[in-house]
Amino acid sequence: MFKHFKHPHGDRDGRHFARDESWGPERGGRGRFGRHGGPHEGGMREGGGRGGRFFEQGQLRLVLLGMIAEAPRHGYELIKAIEDRLGGGYSPSPGVIYPTLTLLSELGYATVSETEGGRKLYTITDLGRAHLAENQTVVDMIFARIDRASAAAPGRRSPQIVRAIENMKTALRLKMEGGQLTDIQVQTIAEALDTAARTIENA
Repeated sequence: MFKHFKHPHGDRDGRHFARDESWGPERGGRGRFGRHGGPHEGGMREGGGRGGRFFEQGQLRLVLLGMIAEAPRHGYELIKAIEDRLGGGYSPSPGVIYPTLTLLSELGYATVSETEGGRKLYTITDLGRAHLAENQTVVDMIFARIDRASAAAPGRRSPQIVRAIENMKTALRLKMEGGQLTDIQVQTIAEALDTAARTIENA
């Protein structure tokens, strides 16, 4: 689900990213994050929400940028996507997600538009893609740790299946919000969903 980004000039050990960690809503009232378990252990740390903290300081905004780089998303969709990606073991709180999204917009990394119902849709900008590219090493580390944390927890869903579900939900939502569907489009989408359901049932 998550793409890899080019990393033209960031430090390999993530120091380029670390220099950019002094800002961000993630740190408000939270203090420094504990180091027990280390950054690769998958311990629940930064991010605030059900399940404790997961992300190191400042990593949440890269996760959000990585998600909206694939397709525009609403804040609630991002919360659910992270929760699903981690098999329900961690869910970031709206009080962390929305200030982070606002900051991304203020920095020029994302744009915000209102959709039907007044919900805000976040879309990555060229500047946001460049920021991801500059931090590819850290981006790869974060999503690898997410996958390890999900795979290590008994009873949690496969990360590959979670990614596929999120891709399907996002594609459907974008198509439905794109305007009135024609009869042919409705039939094509319904047949594709029916086929997918049968394939899954027979797997």
